[in-house]
Amino acid sequence: MTASAGAAVTFTLRIEPLGVEVPADPSATLREAAQAGGIELPTSCRNGTCRACIAQLSQGEVRYRIEWPGLSADEKAEAWVLPCVAYPASDLVLQVPAARLLTDTTTIKA
Repeated sequence: MTASAGAAVTFTLRIEPLGVEVPADPSATLREAAQAGGIELPTSCRNGTCRACIAQLSQGEVRYRIEWPGLSADEKAEAWVLPCVAYPASDLVLQVPAARLLTDTTTIKA
């Protein structure tokens, strides 16, 4: 976690197995943070219903703006998260085998 005087807290999001860390602002979803850091995560609907982005959280905590977005209680208990609608609440390590590095981040659409 990083912060400077008067600045907002920023967490660190580590994507495995890529081994890449990116800053994760608490006001951005994990997908948005990854994308801003040059990492593409699987996604389709971007609202937590299709589950294309489901990933395993191996360290840290997330929060959601709505309760149980597209996850069963068992999945949530097993640390599965939906990066398209999950927000960082701490430094995180996310297991996303299908993640890939982007070569040109200037063409990414939010």
